[in-house]
Amino acid sequence: MLSILAAGSIFFPGLFLLSKRFLKHAPGLKWSEKDAVIVSSRLVSSVQAIMASSAGYIIACSCKDIIEDQHWLTTSYILFAVPYFVYDIYAMFLCYWYKLQVKDHEEESETKPMRSAIRGYLHREFLMVLHHVVMVTVCFPVSVFWRQGKGDYFQGVMFLAELSTPSVCLGKILIQIRVHPLLHGAAVCSLAV
Repeated sequence: MLSILAAGSIFFPGLFLLSKRFLKHAPGLKWSEKDAVIVSSRLVSSVQAIMASSAGYIIACSCKDIIEDQHWLTTSYILFAVPYFVYDIYAMFLCYWYKLQVKDHEEESETKPMRSAIRGYLHREFLMVLHHVVMVTVCFPVSVFWRQGKGDYFQGVMFLAELSTPSVCLGKILIQIRVHPLLHGAAVCSLAV
């Protein structure tokens, strides 16, 4: 159990750091810290969503009896994914912080902007942060301990809810790297034909 939690604790932040480093230092890319952080966090979210959806599909397809059937991947993936929610709270704050730095070019003391940034972040992203906190503090113990191995099918179906995340993240990445005018032009051309 602890080894799976540790693996998730290393995997998600590690993937973030590796992708950020690659985007900042790869020949031909050399993105800014801000762009590398934002794209890397979306990449990690997409990877987690693909893994969760894949696990959900495997679990849901494997369970014939939707109440009693168990699949080893259910508890294993829950344990592996819990660190993602903790990591993602921090990653979302980093993205917010860098976006805030672009908006506010004022020279202020270090402590005041950080405090106001945390307040602004919690105000703006309250529901997402609450969702992540509830996933760790409520859903994790319920899914691993309280349900006592029953209902793996439903757990798999819940994992499938992540299916749209990679598309949403890809759209945001394309907008960020300014590909959207090209996509918009292609859409207008296809409508004209």
